[in-house]
Amino acid sequence: MSSSSPQARRGNTRQRIQDVALELFAEQGYEKTSLREIAERLEVTKAALYYHFKTKEDIIISVFEDLTRPIDELIAWAEQQPRTLEMKCEVLRRYSEAMAAGASLYRFMQENQATMRELSIGETVKRRLFTLVELLRTEDGRLADQVRCASALFTLHAGMMFLQHVEADPEETRQAALEVATDLIIQAHRTPSSPETLTRRSPEAPTL
Repeated sequence: MSSSSPQARRGNTRQRIQDVALELFAEQGYEKTSLREIAERLEVTKAALYYHFKTKEDIIISVFEDLTRPIDELIAWAEQQPRTLEMKCEVLRRYSEAMAAGASLYRFMQENQATMRELSIGETVKRRLFTLVELLRTEDGRLADQVRCASALFTLHAGMMFLQHVEADPEETRQAALEVATDLIIQAHRTPSSPETLTRRSPEAPTL
């Protein structure tokens, strides 16, 4: 069981603070949530909360570091691999799983984009995304294929952020987004002479 799952996190005071803070941030926004309200929801004193975190930013940074560690590990692994189609598909699969494990954090980042730009972790998020896009991008590939590779990554984000209200099981939605993202990567790696590409070309004008 993942250490970031609700079952594993329950009972750990530091993690309970993180979970409750994310709940309140989602309900009323980061800026409108105070440490006092977090302490009240936890039914602890502010002094007890201060023992673990001094500010709201300390809380969200700790959540970010805990829940995005698998992505740092994924990047470190991918940077040591040849840029094969298989490697890129594995990057997408593991990134999708990491996003699912940290779904509450990614929803926070989506719903508090202005706050994210002001927090120190905002630059880390941007740098990570650019690194992942570069790992997926086809070297010296056609511009359209490079766009497909970048789009594959953001397709996973679309599945997480913008399809959460679709009437479907969240895991089914994740798998559907991963399928589309993988299709984009595969299409970007097809050679111009492959049968798949030939069938997608515009028909030639008839000979007079």
